[in-house]
Amino acid sequence: MIFARQAKLSTGWASNVRLDMAHGRVVGVDANQQAKVGDTTVDTLLPALANLHSHSFQRAMAGMTEYRMAGKDSFWTWRDLMYRFTAHLTPEHVEAIAAFVFLEMQEAGYASVGEFHYLHHQPGGMPYDDLGELSARIASAAATTGIGLTHLPVLYTYGGAGQAALTAGQARFGNSVDRFNELVAQARGAIAGLPEDCHVGIAPHSLRATSPDDLKAVLAAHDVGPVHIHIAEQPQEVADIQTVLGARPVEWLLANAHVDADWCLIHATHMTEAETVNLASSGAVAGLCPITEANLGDGPFNGPAYLNAGGVFGMGSDSNVLISLTEELRTLEYSQRLRDIARNVMVVGEGSVGDTLYTGAAKGGARALGRGAGDISVGAWADLVAIDSTAPALFTLKRDQLLDGLVFAANDEVVTDVWSAGRHAVKQGRHIHRDAITAAYRSAMHSVMALL
Repeated sequence: MIFARQAKLSTGWASNVRLDMAHGRVVGVDANQQAKVGDTTVDTLLPALANLHSHSFQRAMAGMTEYRMAGKDSFWTWRDLMYRFTAHLTPEHVEAIAAFVFLEMQEAGYASVGEFHYLHHQPGGMPYDDLGELSARIASAAATTGIGLTHLPVLYTYGGAGQAALTAGQARFGNSVDRFNELVAQARGAIAGLPEDCHVGIAPHSLRATSPDDLKAVLAAHDVGPVHIHIAEQPQEVADIQTVLGARPVEWLLANAHVDADWCLIHATHMTEAETVNLASSGAVAGLCPITEANLGDGPFNGPAYLNAGGVFGMGSDSNVLISLTEELRTLEYSQRLRDIARNVMVVGEGSVGDTLYTGAAKGGARALGRGAGDISVGAWADLVAIDSTAPALFTLKRDQLLDGLVFAANDEVVTDVWSAGRHAVKQGRHIHRDAITAAYRSAMHSVMALL
């Protein structure tokens, strides 16, 4: 049982809430109660967000790509540096890095993660004896931390638009459709040992890294569960796809695939007004990663038009250069303000921007991960986060201002507890296995740095 002085339920704010969990789900929610002996008592209880897009291994290179080289730095120059870094990662490194990243996510307030996993093979591209070796390492990291995992093996067949050959830096990612299908089957076997809320989806990497025929084949082979795809992150990507396929990426995908609520389009950044409205109408989730999109110079999302069209969105930490739930949300809003030279942009009509961002991302992230969560209600997975509303950044605020304060005035240090499908992994602001996981991460990184 959890007793919360106040809680943001699916029906609104309530006081003195006792919440009961069983088998990872919420089975009872009662307001105006009293705490009882044995209850876990918290200040303010919220639905926890899903981190819908992560490449966990990239956390290990944070801070290594911020030196300006000769010429103009861009996403593409960053990508070349990332490729060189991945050549040195062993399965042991991958597992230790992922566990530390998942820990950081949980301490920031995320209860689950969509791991967009494209690091499949040995350096040079030779498969491991166990094709799903690195997927199994991700599953092991999830088991260690207790985070809710939606594992998303990536189909990455080509090096660029028009079925270009893979480069040497992409060799660890590459699979044919047939080998990818085998890899997904092995990933499902690795996930089978995790709790019931963890499962496997698929991720055709992007329209530039697959082909229309391959995309059709892989969708036919995996017609149930989440489908994630990088879609329109960079203007060059949009131009390349338009040249090869005769349409812009979002336009082409909506016309040639059955895009619905199972889909998540990551970095739907560069869209026309028509694409924005049509994506919103599809029911798919726009997967936004504002910190990474700012770090890589991708450009701002078309937020107001998307919200006004009823679009669903969620948040991801992507490159994991900084893992901060509050910073992701505020960066999204601030990117809109800087572009529009206006304030309080990401809300339809009148209302709280913080509430719109937080509750919208909670529901959209859960949808993107195929996870029955996103609010506090009976039957939902018990993905919960407790914050301290008496913290200096929040204590002067009224209840209906609290999410505004969380998004714009606080940081992740106000998080006191996190449950992932009822697994209480963060207590008093600290992951219960922090010391061991951090020690393993430090050891792994010393090993990696010795190889660079």
